Amino acid sequence: AMAFFVFNSASKMVSSPLVILGFILICVTLHCNSLAEAKANPRPNIVLILTDDLDVSIGGMHLPTILVISSVMQFVASPLCCPSRASILTGKYPHNHHVVNNTLEGNCSSTAWQKTQEPETFSAFLQKHGTYQTFFAGKYLNEYGSKKAGGVEHVPLGWDHWFALESNSKYYNYTLSVNGRAQRHGQNYSEDYLTDVLANISIDFLENKSNRRPFFMMVSTPAPHSPWTAAPQYESSFPNVKAPRDPNFNIHGKDKHWLIRQAKTPMTNSSVEFLDNAYRKRWRTLLSVDDLVEKVVRKLEVSGELSNTYIIFTSDNGYHTGQFSLPMDKRQLYEFDIRVPLLVRGPYIKPNQTSPLLIANVDLGPTILDIAGYNVNETQMDGMSFLPIMTGKGNSSTWRSDVLVEYEGEGSNISDPACPLLGPGVSECFPDCVCEDSYNNTYACVRTVSQAANLHFKNNFYNVNYVFFVYNLTADPFQLSNIAKSIDQEVLEKMNHRLMMLQSCSGRSCRTPGVYDSQFRFDPQLMFSSLVPHRNKRRQMLK
Repeated sequence: AMAFFVFNSASKMVSSPLVILGFILICVTLHCNSLAEAKANPRPNIVLILTDDLDVSIGGMHLPTILVISSVMQFVASPLCCPSRASILTGKYPHNHHVVNNTLEGNCSSTAWQKTQEPETFSAFLQKHGTYQTFFAGKYLNEYGSKKAGGVEHVPLGWDHWFALESNSKYYNYTLSVNGRAQRHGQNYSEDYLTDVLANISIDFLENKSNRRPFFMMVSTPAPHSPWTAAPQYESSFPNVKAPRDPNFNIHGKDKHWLIRQAKTPMTNSSVEFLDNAYRKRWRTLLSVDDLVEKVVRKLEVSGELSNTYIIFTSDNGYHTGQFSLPMDKRQLYEFDIRVPLLVRGPYIKPNQTSPLLIANVDLGPTILDIAGYNVNETQMDGMSFLPIMTGKGNSSTWRSDVLVEYEGEGSNISDPACPLLGPGVSECFPDCVCEDSYNNTYACVRTVSQAANLHFKNNFYNVNYVFFVYNLTADPFQLSNIAKSIDQEVLEKMNHRLMMLQSCSGRSCRTPGVYDSQFRFDPQLMFSSLVPHRNKRRQMLK
């Protein structure tokens, strides 16, 4: 039977209607050829399927209860599309790849990114060594295709076959860069619906690729990102589904930073109705992702390549719909925005495994290179390969216990005419003047998962001041209570120390022991070093 591996770092069970059904049922029920084929070919194929804004904390990812799986997830290095995708491609934290937001000025697909970071992506490494044939289809980075950065004629290093979406996620009326040439699409479902187009392009590649070399294929879907346009056959699906009414839904974030506190509680009936409708639409777009995954997996089965292919399914960031009365978006440093699904199947992976170990999306690049047989230590990547964990060859006791999440807030220099009382500095504002982002929505956190602790330590930066937030996810999975003032002072100091270390780490130094590792070393002299110059230095590098 096909192997299926799940990463689990929380105790919340998933039991809901079936979304991503094709992938899950195929993983459980299809019969594969003997793994002897995999042994005969030491270089396995790799497929990475990346969705857009697919959460796991609030039910965006649903699994059949037959699998008896706890919540499946990984943590993202930044809860926003472009910085997170840059972390996936480079295996680096944002402070090392320097992509801080979704704009060219924030280094999203800028010429600086193209010159300094694209040559260090895992795909460039695969192509450089010449063994793998590489294929990309779908959304790349939000500003890809900008005329100020080479337009759609620019094909990043590392890709032999390139079918990239210009700009941000759409379903109709978009432009693809087909190996550097513009291909425009309209609004005819049979010819233009992007998720289906990506499926067809992927199948075409699998049918026409060379059989003499292994392949790496990355398919990046628009779903379930807005505008949440479902395929016609799915427009009426899930008529009674609503956004989950978890304990943190539609309540005031009284002990959160000011951006969360400014949300209006309770939300208006029209606001709740709007986000419920959006939630249903998100699910509907995912049904086409089901179809895409099923087509790819069945094609690999028919060609006899499935048993020697790793398939990785994940997302760039999470999402929220009404948590702490925030309407809908990402960007916040809470579980609903930083946790995403991570599903993996492949050779030598036992079926239906779950792992309590802490995985970050900076680990995807190192893992892909490890699968391909390359030495990750020869790169500048910050992440770690989790291949040994999946195949049972790794030592879980030596796996790291914390990861870094960081974000630099965005705001407008002028006041929103519809919300003049808010003043300048905010962005992503809804009609009721609840804003999802601001310049000082800038933070970093250490997310810790170990046998001794399940903590979320967060540091918000207000000019030169620090505001700390600590959540015990074991006792408080919905992050209702900030325990920064009651937690043991020594723990607080150690976590702050660890945060500072991670914010200045690079490569191997990002994999050093965390606070709850036996080899952790605490140097109190580093406690009060200001992080503001570090952030200013990063901004200067972008200019």
